[in-house]
Amino acid sequence: MSGREVGGAADVCVVGLGPTGRALAHRAMVAGMRVIAVDPRPERLWGPTYSCWIDELPEWLPRTAIASRIEAPVVWTTSEHRIPRPYCVLSKQGLFDSVPLDDATVIARRARTVEAHRVELADGTEVRAATVIDTRGQAGPGARRTASAHGIFVDEDIAAPMVSAGQGLLLDWRAENGAGADEPPSFLYSVPLGDGTVIFEETSLGLRGGMPQHELRRRTLNRLAAHGITLRGDEPTEAAHYPLDQLPPKAGRGQVIPFGSRGGMMHPITGYCVADSLSLVDTAVEAIRRGQDPIEAMWPWEARLVYWMRMRGVYGLGRLTTAQSIAMFEAFFTRPPRQQRALLSAHDDYTALGSALFMTVARTWPFRWRFDLVGWTNRNRWVGWEYPRPAAGTSLSRHEDSRHEDSRHEDSATP
Repeated sequence: MSGREVGGAADVCVVGLGPTGRALAHRAMVAGMRVIAVDPRPERLWGPTYSCWIDELPEWLPRTAIASRIEAPVVWTTSEHRIPRPYCVLSKQGLFDSVPLDDATVIARRARTVEAHRVELADGTEVRAATVIDTRGQAGPGARRTASAHGIFVDEDIAAPMVSAGQGLLLDWRAENGAGADEPPSFLYSVPLGDGTVIFEETSLGLRGGMPQHELRRRTLNRLAAHGITLRGDEPTEAAHYPLDQLPPKAGRGQVIPFGSRGGMMHPITGYCVADSLSLVDTAVEAIRRGQDPIEAMWPWEARLVYWMRMRGVYGLGRLTTAQSIAMFEAFFTRPPRQQRALLSAHDDYTALGSALFMTVARTWPFRWRFDLVGWTNRNRWVGWEYPRPAAGTSLSRHEDSRHEDSRHEDSATP
C-alpha cells in the first residue's frame, strides 16, 4: 500500500464514470462542490449505444447529445402501432462532451473498497469525501430476471428494406425470427444510429438467466433474411446480458449512495436506465448540497410503489409464450398516452401505472392467458429451458462483447 490519502476536503467522490456517473460528477461540480471521480479509464468513450424518449432528458443536457431522432417509432404486435412520442439515439461523443469534468479531480485507478466516506484504490491510495456515490453498474445476472440482446450494425443502404433514416422499430413481434411457438419469446429492436448504420437487435426480457447470444444472433439473422437482407458476416456487433431486478436502496444517512443501475434505476420491464438516471442527477446533487439523504429524495414512496408494480410486470413478461406476449403488448399499446408513459418511463406516476397494468391484463385475450400473466399458472414456464447448441463451425468470438453492458440501456462502467 502506498499509504497516500487524497480528497480529505472533497464533498463528493463518484466511483465509476459511465454516462450517469460522469453526469453526476459534472452536475455536482457545476453546483460548486469539490468533486473527485474514480475510474480505471476515465477518458474512454463508452462502448454501448444509448437510446431513450426525448422528453425524458433533463433540460440541462444540450441537444448535441442526440445523434438520431425518430419522431414516431413503430411497434408491431398483431398490427402496426406508431407511437407519437419522439425517441432518440444518444451520441456517445456528444454525451461525453456534454458532461466535462474540467474542475474535478479525476483519478485513473480501479476502486478496491468503497465505503460511505472512503474509497481505497487498487494501488492502496485512499480517497476521502463527505459523500461517496457508487455508479459502477451491476455484476452478471446469474439466474435472475434478465435482459439479453444481440445487436448487429448494418449499413443504412443495406438496412433500408426494414428501417431507414428517421424510422425505428421499438418492438417488432412479427413471426420472422424462426423461433417456434413453444420456445421462449424474443422481439426485434432496430433504429438508425445517426452514423450511417442501423442496429438490428433481437432482445429477450424477463427470462431467468436470459437467452444465449448464439440463439439471439440466429433469430436476428432470420429476421434480416425474411426481408431480403444479406450480410457480409463481419459486421460489428454488441451484446447485452444484465439483471432487471436490482431493488432501490433503503434510505438512510451515512452509507454509500448507489446510483444508476446499481441504485435500482434500471427499468424492470424495459431495461432502460440512462435517461431516468440522468433525470435524477440534479435531485441527488441538490439533496447532498442541502445535507439531506439523496436516496430518500430520489426514492419517495410513490417511486417505490411504481418500481414494485413494474416488478409485477417483469415477472409476468418472463413467463409468457410468444403468442401471449403479442396479445399483452397489443392490449398495452391501445392504452392512453399517459398510461403508456407511466409504464415506459414515468418515475412516480403510480395511479396511471396501476390503471395501465390493470387494463392491459383485462384486455389481454383469450381470457385464460390472463392467468399466466398474473402468475396463477405456468409461473416457471421457461426455467431450465435448453436452447439448441450453436451450429457446427459457428463462432461468436468476433460477435460477442464480453462486457455485461446493454447496447441501449446500461448506464455505467462495469465493476
